[in-house]
Amino acid sequence: MAQLGFQVTLTLPYEEALSKVTELLKSEGFGVLTSIDVQKTMKEKLNADFRKYSILGVCNPPLAHRALTTRPEIGLLLPCNVIVYEEGDKTIVSIIDPLSMMNFIQDPQLEPVSQEATARLKRVAEALHTWQAV
Repeated sequence: MAQLGFQVTLTLPYEEALSKVTELLKSEGFGVLTSIDVQKTMKEKLNADFRKYSILGVCNPPLAHRALTTRPEIGLLLPCNVIVYEEGDKTIVSIIDPLSMMNFIQDPQLEPVSQEATARLKRVAEALHTWQAV
């Protein structure tokens, strides 16, 4: 199975991990455009219990602008997703690797943008890992 992103396991409580991820993303120029509370949605729509799980749609505006200017349909792959979820007494953070999405489009003009986004998101994962990982 192909690796889609970077994953870090934390001993932080879910809410604290979610806050830390958001803070680190901001330090790399990414804002959270969307936040989906999967646990709440599953309860409301299906009356099903589910673990604490969030999907964050994150965007770095200058990188998004470069990508969209180069190829407007790249919007189908934006924003970049980050997931944060509870796994027992730990919290898992997975961050998409934009280079993994390049397999879908194979456009050399977008490669520099994808490389920069990947480098920034990888630094977020590394900071989480260095900061407080299992």
